[in-house]
Amino acid sequence: MTRFDFTPYRRTTVGFDRLFDLLENTRAAQGDNYPPFNIERTSDTEYLVTIAVAGFKPDEIDITAQENLLVVAGKKQLDGNDNRDFLHLGIANRNFERRFQLADHVFVKAADLADGLLTVHLEREVPEQLKPRKISIGSSTPTLVEQGSDKQAGEAA
Repeated sequence: MTRFDFTPYRRTTVGFDRLFDLLENTRAAQGDNYPPFNIERTSDTEYLVTIAVAGFKPDEIDITAQENLLVVAGKKQLDGNDNRDFLHLGIANRNFERRFQLADHVFVKAADLADGLLTVHLEREVPEQLKPRKISIGSSTPTLVEQGSDKQAGEAA
């Protein structure tokens, strides 16, 4: 596999170290495809992660969100009284851990398990102090800029 070298970009950029580290670490962790998942954007600020967890009960799945990381882990509880004799075992019942790097200000809203699919609802909530503000000349008070609003263009003129 070809490895892309980020060294020239690291020399000419400031503050992107985390992004380059993330790209390098993600490439290294792409080996396991279990369990399969989808990531969907449902609106400008909402996302939906759907993971196929057939055979897992809600108490066997652990969802942890910390800073910019979402970790979904499944641990099958071994049944000591299970003496079934499988002729074919095609449904994977192995333990797993799936990690998702989250962007800044993306938070877990809810999680649901139905029909063998775990859905994790995410939302981006940008704090007021980080939203763009329009600065009027001659004024010491900044005003909040609403994106896509033609009304402000008329007010500023």
